[in-house]
Amino acid sequence: MKQMAAVPQHINSISELHRLLGLPKPLHPMVSLVHNCNVSIVKDQFPKTLLLNFYKLSFIEDMRGKVKYGQSYYDFEEGGMVFVAPGQLLTTAPDADEYAGFNLFVHPGFLRGYSLATTIEKYHFFTYAANEALHLSDKERTTIIALFRTIEDELQSGIDSSSQDVIISQIELLLNYSNRYYKRQFTTRKVLNNDLLAKLEQVLDAYLNNEQALTSGLPTVQYLAGQLHVSPHYLSDMLRTQTGQNAQQLIHHKIIERAKLLLGNTSLSVAEVAYQLGFEYPQSFNKLFKQKTHVSPLEFRKTFN
Repeated sequence: MKQMAAVPQHINSISELHRLLGLPKPLHPMVSLVHNCNVSIVKDQFPKTLLLNFYKLSFIEDMRGKVKYGQSYYDFEEGGMVFVAPGQLLTTAPDADEYAGFNLFVHPGFLRGYSLATTIEKYHFFTYAANEALHLSDKERTTIIALFRTIEDELQSGIDSSSQDVIISQIELLLNYSNRYYKRQFTTRKVLNNDLLAKLEQVLDAYLNNEQALTSGLPTVQYLAGQLHVSPHYLSDMLRTQTGQNAQQLIHHKIIERAKLLLGNTSLSVAEVAYQLGFEYPQSFNKLFKQKTHVSPLEFRKTFN
């Protein structure tokens, strides 16, 4: 009989999380910085899976064992950063052991009334998979730790009328530095990214060559990411760094190039070309083709006659 997956425990408040971790009450009800070494839990009594209804920004190092985010395990022995958005599944593996580092927990309500409440969505790494975690150089690690400690000092100095402004500014600075370091990581991993690009081309070619589009429709970013074992946002961000295009733009480019081939070398009607490429309606194909080439499919075909 198939074993049922553990039902995740929902944690709705920072105070509830502190109780679960065996910690004193948080210094602020909506934001908390926790040193991992201070956590006191009984593993057998700790939930196997959690759903946090707030943000989690983690710097993890010297970990023995693994942590699972979503469907992937990640080894943090060498350290790194992981970002979890509200509602994402977090699972601790049975072999996970104590580890050093920080966890910054931020309730969405803490950001309300500030621009970060909406701009936080631009930081795509909150939806990256764990194996796409941010790896830091020694210099970067020093900067990140200093930001965590600044937030911690502000929390410990007591709440006043400026506390929220200062803490949110530091959180935004932490996110901006992380964004910069991710861009650096895309650049320094060119060999791995080139392999990913090559595999992406193979997946798209196979999809179109096998006429999978006829039955499954246009290839999607989610489909490609799944085939490449990366998250959709990571794929798009990597492509944007490497090629200047995101994943959706690359799909469109590939489809238009295949359309040109079919229009110039086959007797298929424009509608038949559209269906073969996965379009539900020929009008949608015509619109995209003209948008990308500045001529209609029929006008393009006439250039071959």
